[in-house]
Amino acid sequence: MMADYTTRDGSPWTPLFLVSIDGGACIGCARCFKVCDRDVMHLYGVDDEGEILGKVVEDDDDDFDGELNRKIMVADNDGACIGCNACARVCPKACQSHATPDKLAA
Repeated sequence: MMADYTTRDGSPWTPLFLVSIDGGACIGCARCFKVCDRDVMHLYGVDDEGEILGKVVEDDDDDFDGELNRKIMVADNDGACIGCNACARVCPKACQSHATPDKLAA
């Protein structure tokens, strides 16, 4: 894989864009959310069957009418990702998938 991009000092660099987050592996710790300033992902509530109930609003104590089992991170705005890969570096569960620009569908 050849890097088509360079850093400010001229070093080769290839962005790794967020493609998906494995909801089964995600523990909802929000570390990835905290390092991403691009609004690429958000916490969502999940019920006992694994169905996504909806986006968790900050400072919201709503438990989705008692259906909330856990929270997971969802890449709901992955087009805003700049490929810095910071989210993957802080994720304790390695639940994110990333792709180089040449692997993304146009």
